[in-house]
Amino acid sequence: MIHGGLRYLKYFQFRLVRESLRERATLLRLAPHLVEPLPFLIPMYGRLDRLVYGTGLRLYDLLAGSRNVGRHRRLDASEVASAEPGIRQEGLSGGAIFYDCRIHSARFVLENVIDAARNGVIAANYVRAGDHVRDGAGWRVTLSDRLSGASFEARARKIVDARGPWSDESALRIVRGSHLVFPRFTSGDRAIAHFDEAGRIVFFIPWGSRNQLTLIGTTDVDHDGSPDEVRISSDEVGYLRDVAGRLFPASKSLCPVSSFSSLRPLLPGESGSPTAASREHRIWNSPDGILRIAGGKYTIYRLMSEQAADAVCAEIAPQLSAVHLTDEMPLEPALGPRIEDLPLEAQVAQAVNREMAQRLADFLFVSTYLGYGHSWDASALRPYADAMANLLGWDPGRSDQEIALALEIVGQGAR
Repeated sequence: MIHGGLRYLKYFQFRLVRESLRERATLLRLAPHLVEPLPFLIPMYGRLDRLVYGTGLRLYDLLAGSRNVGRHRRLDASEVASAEPGIRQEGLSGGAIFYDCRIHSARFVLENVIDAARNGVIAANYVRAGDHVRDGAGWRVTLSDRLSGASFEARARKIVDARGPWSDESALRIVRGSHLVFPRFTSGDRAIAHFDEAGRIVFFIPWGSRNQLTLIGTTDVDHDGSPDEVRISSDEVGYLRDVAGRLFPASKSLCPVSSFSSLRPLLPGESGSPTAASREHRIWNSPDGILRIAGGKYTIYRLMSEQAADAVCAEIAPQLSAVHLTDEMPLEPALGPRIEDLPLEAQVAQAVNREMAQRLADFLFVSTYLGYGHSWDASALRPYADAMANLLGWDPGRSDQEIALALEIVGQGAR
């Protein structure tokens, strides 16, 4: 989602919401082929819901100002029931429709990487930065190709650490957000925004290449493990299934198709609750001279990047520090037709030749979301692995390894 963060109003984070709503409007203007408005239905149970959520939505519209995607409108109980016949009717007092935006987040990252490369950036997939040492006024950085094992060196005038959960900054608060994917059980083209008893918001979003699925999430749980080992916990599965079952009773009989989890590298704060933890960001130079970025949320990635670039340019290219092209120039489509509309071989060819896909998982979870949309086994994945093998020169052993890795990813935690 590209969104203002309706729930952050509860924590009086008005500046964050206003900033996010401004960036929402900017991204909708610059990348309309990937960012699209999406209506959300909030069901309300009781007078207190109508008062609290009605006030919040009016404030949300006010903070969006003239850049609003669409103003909210109230619904009575019969209109909510008509829009979502499967929703719990007991105690239903009404609802409201408000607007945010959705996005294919992985493909949007690809568009940004390809756009950067088009403007002179050298982008290298599966390359890890290792040792970095001072060399006069600059740096020497050892890089390694994680697929071939080859190592090489690069020189830089400035290093920016934007590794998020992989950062060396131990003071970050790493919070896991998990989701379940079900066969579709909501109606219409709108999403559902539901506040549970604790005031936590859970979204039910039409999902998949044909909106044939329902995505439910997200959770907020402190993550104490490695950032390379991220998966939904049984408690998170139980929480999301319980919320879904209480709001949509028919979903109790459905089994999740898949799950996925990601990490948020948040700034430390006084809040004991991961849900209440601030999504503000910070950009600073550490004592070793490396520019660090922490916190923030996906919606304001462009603004964070702009601020980081200004900080770098202030040191090494002052004449560029006030040049802000990314808030003016459209993000030109770089990935061709919608990949799901292509034949299998053409899908794989586009992912490999235009999108830097080097592993089967890249195709299944980045170029497409096919990995999350089906129940897979080795025989179903074999045609995709064979198509990638033909393009990348894999031997049968490598193809088997890629299938095994993909099955390990799709098999984590949902069932």
